[in-house]
Amino acid sequence: MSFKINIDHFQRSLFGVWNQIPESKRKMLENSKEAKFYDIVFTNIDEMLFSVLYNEKNGRPNAPVNTLVGAIILQNHYGWTCQELFNNLDFNILVRIALGIETIDESPFCPATFFNFQNRLLNHYNKTEENLLEQVFDGLTESQIKELGLKTDICRSDSFQAMSNIAKYSRMQLLVEVLIRLSRILSEDDKKLFSEILEPYIKQESHHYLYNLKRGDLPAELDKIAIVYQKLYEGLKEKYIETEIFKIFKRVYEEHFKVAGNQILIKATEELYSGCLQSPDDIDATYRSKNGKQFKGQVINVCETANPENPINLINDVVIEKNNKDDSVILNDRIETIKEKNPDLNELHTDGAYGSVDNDKKMKDLEINHIPTAVRGRICEVEIKIERIDEGKYKVSCEGGQSVLSKKARKREKACFDNKICESCHFADKCPTQKQKKSRVYYFTYEDCKKNERNRKIKELPPERRKIRPNIEATVKEFTKALNHKGKLKVRGFFKTALFAIASAIGINFGRIFRYQAACVT
Repeated sequence: MSFKINIDHFQRSLFGVWNQIPESKRKMLENSKEAKFYDIVFTNIDEMLFSVLYNEKNGRPNAPVNTLVGAIILQNHYGWTCQELFNNLDFNILVRIALGIETIDESPFCPATFFNFQNRLLNHYNKTEENLLEQVFDGLTESQIKELGLKTDICRSDSFQAMSNIAKYSRMQLLVEVLIRLSRILSEDDKKLFSEILEPYIKQESHHYLYNLKRGDLPAELDKIAIVYQKLYEGLKEKYIETEIFKIFKRVYEEHFKVAGNQILIKATEELYSGCLQSPDDIDATYRSKNGKQFKGQVINVCETANPENPINLINDVVIEKNNKDDSVILNDRIETIKEKNPDLNELHTDGAYGSVDNDKKMKDLEINHIPTAVRGRICEVEIKIERIDEGKYKVSCEGGQSVLSKKARKREKACFDNKICESCHFADKCPTQKQKKSRVYYFTYEDCKKNERNRKIKELPPERRKIRPNIEATVKEFTKALNHKGKLKVRGFFKTALFAIASAIGINFGRIFRYQAACVT
């Protein structure tokens, strides 16, 4: 059975909603957000992208693919749970109109079909690293930008933490929780074989075990559980190595313990890293501490058009990364893709966290003027200007009017300013130079020079272009409004986070277009 696209929705049913309601209500329906979703998004979903999910062996889809994709977008756009989605599909006429369903008697798909479709997307991604929903987003955005005549020469980018919906585990609780889950998959014979060492940990929930543990007992208990982990690993690895929970157990064993001779030791806390397993419920989540807050999950980076002449601006790139990956590295890995999507891009606004020497080089190669506002590092009250005039040669100028060529110091470059001139300078008290016997000296590195250049770029822009970046914070808020009261996503795992981010981006762009078109009509 070959893949079949859904074209039935183009032909209105004689007994459908459109032909059954009065003219006055029909006009309201035509102008509704849901009817516009059908026009702007649903009818432009390229179903053929998903033909790779189906073949003669597994048959063609038993529900229209554009309906399934549209449902994913609507669910994330409105922040619905799965149950809320199905309730709206069954009883909300407007939602049905958004998905090209005119009659009230037909059911677009059952829950199992919806979940199986997402599993197909996941399996395809695991095999190919190709996210088909991302391709839908790229296709929709490209056509929307062209249709609206938006300029893509100026863009802005920012990231936000996408915290996974997982419990917060201490180290000991995590170790116990993994033992509890491992015990559930063991055969009856294996349960009996290891009952003596497992019994203290699996007779109650992990948080109860921790509650009954005295703080002073923790080091000894960690040593005990290390031995348990080693015995279980050696005794079960051949039989259970392909099971999902044993893979998690093996990962925790290798992350938290080490073997020295014949002895199993618990790793010191400082030996653990941010990529260690945070929860058995989300093997993709990583750890990051930022601005005094702790985050476990992923990070979502967003880029959007930002030319002030555009009537509206649209998100044109979304990428999901581990949250322990620095913003500057995310941009370095992604900028070529952003440039490919926006060939005329020549100015990118970000915050200071995106600046780096590697990014400076790549931006120069791609002919992009990178404008990082709020550059990292201490802000000096008196500006020192560093200009690289040749390989290893720098011209350094101060606000007092002196300009000197730098000299090579042992590890850094140094600029020596005339002490006599400095003594009479009214900037002397706040100057970042160091007073020495013969001169005032300013030490710097090549990285400092590049940082100095980034600081100056924002000042060289016309005043109306210096405040372009902050508007993307409103875009970030549009994403985060779907988070729960603890600031967490309603899903877990890298791929589901990706579905959330991409579907939300499609929904945000649609909302902007809908409001813009409605304003133009009025």
